[in-house]
Amino acid sequence: MPEVSVIISTFNRAQKVERAVTSVLNQGSKDFEIIVVDDGSTDNTGQALAKYMSSIRYIRHPVNRGASAARNTGINSSVAPWIAFLDSDDYWLDEKLYAQMEFIDRNPGIVACQTQEIWIRRGVRVNPKERHRKPSGNIFRQSLKLCVVSPSAVILKRSLFEEVGLFDETLPAVEDYDLWLRISCRYPIYLIDKELVVKEGGHEDQLSRRFTSMDRFRIRAIVKLIKSGILSSDQTKAAIEELFIKCRIYGNGCIRRGKMEEASYYLSLPERLAGNGDIFSNRTMMPLFSEK
Repeated sequence: MPEVSVIISTFNRAQKVERAVTSVLNQGSKDFEIIVVDDGSTDNTGQALAKYMSSIRYIRHPVNRGASAARNTGINSSVAPWIAFLDSDDYWLDEKLYAQMEFIDRNPGIVACQTQEIWIRRGVRVNPKERHRKPSGNIFRQSLKLCVVSPSAVILKRSLFEEVGLFDETLPAVEDYDLWLRISCRYPIYLIDKELVVKEGGHEDQLSRRFTSMDRFRIRAIVKLIKSGILSSDQTKAAIEELFIKCRIYGNGCIRRGKMEEASYYLSLPERLAGNGDIFSNRTMMPLFSEK
């Protein structure tokens, strides 16, 4: 059995997925399997990967189902006790897996760790803003504000998914933010302070370009977590405080766009949740997925 299952999900990125696969094959640590999940690509992804078929497991969805479904297919098809993800537009430096497995060996009992990244935007290296600085350890409060864990940089113990569940396929975006909340409220997520992943951004097919506001999906993730009942009283307080902030920002945005009913829903949501009101009726759930 391999020590790590590396899951690469891809959709219409034939050239970039080759680079991603090659970066895994170049790892100093070789005790891994590579699972490439082609999420219904209509380009020549299958042909581009043909030369790697002896080194990878290739799974293809007949239609595009989204990043969550692709990653979940990879998880369910994997066998190793540790799982790492790599987005097909990113790639690893050669010692990424070795550094993480060495860290895990030196720190028994941990279930999640990630590395630093090099950020590339439109071919130019950029420095992350202060708010994107990655914390280490008990990062739940920081994770409420925004996504501070990168799928391409993290490695997770398989048993986590049995405890917290898989990626939420009902979320059109921020599915990773949702998962990190479910993990970080239970366990520390540690940081190896080395830049071992190259993360590319700024291209047209990124989810952040598809939706006008991502906060409404983060709101849904926070609400779901609070309603799950797994948070401590301090964690619940922190989650509701962040919910007030996000709902106020998004609700005021709705007012500026003339969406008064949607604004009313979001601006009153935290108080109704804190008062244990029924916020999951069919009527009130609709605005969470409005894309207009």
